[in-house]
Amino acid sequence: MRSYAGAVVGNFLFVMVCCFPVPLAYVVAWIAWSEGEDWAWIPLLAALAGSGLVLVLASRLARRGFPRITRADRVEDGGFSYGEESFVMWAPQSPKGHPQARLVRADVLEASLARYDPEGGTGVTTYPGDYTPNEFTPLVELRLRVYEAEEAEAGGPAGWFEITDQWRVPSVCLSAVTAGRLAVLVAPAGPAGPAGSAGPQPHGSVTPLWPSSTLLAGTRTCRVAGLDGGLSDATRRPGRLLRQMRISRSAGGVELTGDTIDLRRLDAHTAARYTAVVERDRSFPEERAPVTEPGEESRWIVDGLPGERAEFGSVGRRWSSRGGVLVRGRFLKMRSTHSFQDHGPVLDTVLRVHPADGTPPFESARRLTVPMTYLAVLHRTREVVLYADPAGGSYVVDWPRTNLLAGTTAAAVITPEGRELPLAGRPDVIWSLMNLLASHGLSNPDPVLDLRKRRMSPVAGAAMELTRIGQDVAGPS
Repeated sequence: MRSYAGAVVGNFLFVMVCCFPVPLAYVVAWIAWSEGEDWAWIPLLAALAGSGLVLVLASRLARRGFPRITRADRVEDGGFSYGEESFVMWAPQSPKGHPQARLVRADVLEASLARYDPEGGTGVTTYPGDYTPNEFTPLVELRLRVYEAEEAEAGGPAGWFEITDQWRVPSVCLSAVTAGRLAVLVAPAGPAGPAGSAGPQPHGSVTPLWPSSTLLAGTRTCRVAGLDGGLSDATRRPGRLLRQMRISRSAGGVELTGDTIDLRRLDAHTAARYTAVVERDRSFPEERAPVTEPGEESRWIVDGLPGERAEFGSVGRRWSSRGGVLVRGRFLKMRSTHSFQDHGPVLDTVLRVHPADGTPPFESARRLTVPMTYLAVLHRTREVVLYADPAGGSYVVDWPRTNLLAGTTAAAVITPEGRELPLAGRPDVIWSLMNLLASHGLSNPDPVLDLRKRRMSPVAGAAMELTRIGQDVAGPS
């Protein structure tokens, strides 16, 4: 379990090595003092000033790289009221596409990671003005089934065609691939090919709209505030969302307030078109699409993406003995920046943290490096695990535990008799087991909890009971 103090010390030593004249000044000052030189105070003063500067730089680097949330990060008035399920994402814009292109749905049948090989090392790389540099944007090969008519949005008959190609997928939009639903633009069919070809192309180029795809996948939530102020939820209703997207595209774009389209801020014609969509949905309600389309195993690229290894987590003895606890939070907002690390983009985030002492939850704004493995399953959950400082003054995002809770790796329990019990799709059981281990000061840096180990004997009975309760609630697997 990493500590903030350890991060500061590590960065202090790193900066001190980079600023080698500072320790050299101490050596010069000591030699001058030992020889009785009157000017010995000059290098000493320079060394002390340099040490202060090094400490400031080390603190800033630790603050930048360590996912610690303090009282200074709390948001007193965010200017937007997030709902219980709201999630706002500001992603890089997609290409405009052909002006006569049709906006339709495409299902991801297969996906594989073609290439992701950045050379940024462990540091942060910044590209001013560029949200999606190729070096930090995964190249993914997709086999898509593209629907050619609106009837497919409601499950009715429609023509479709399949296409296989490679596309650059912004890291924050990877969950749309895992969920299996994309919004794409299909350009008009091209002219006849060269002599000897099969004639005109049956369809034009296909351009995925990645921010819109996260909306269609249910990663981003979407609400519509009517002219009377009433809210209507469109999340995970693909047919309705596509109709809204077409209206927005024809209007040149519609500004959202958080995750809400406020019709009172639109011109009368556009507002009337949106109102017609809302009324249609009320008259003929569309069922919510599944969180993940069938066949997720064919789209699972998580194992090839970088990110912290999912595990039940490590426990520091000092932290445990002083009463440290795990708490849960939830991301409310993510916004892309121009900075990247090899294992994930640097994002401006807003989190809602639920303190363990039962006090009301609070919201905090923090710039964090978010692992790509977690971003690929963001349509499933926005929950995050944090370990709280025993004094209650700060919280640290625990990415290994967060990834396990999110399901980037399958968790399991091995009983004392040697039987393996899978915990896939049971985050509440995983969370209870994490707390059980933390309360007893037991580390388990692995996604599999092996109760046959001698050091696990104090918690084996309670762990088995929690697992059985989880199985009874979930039903037979």
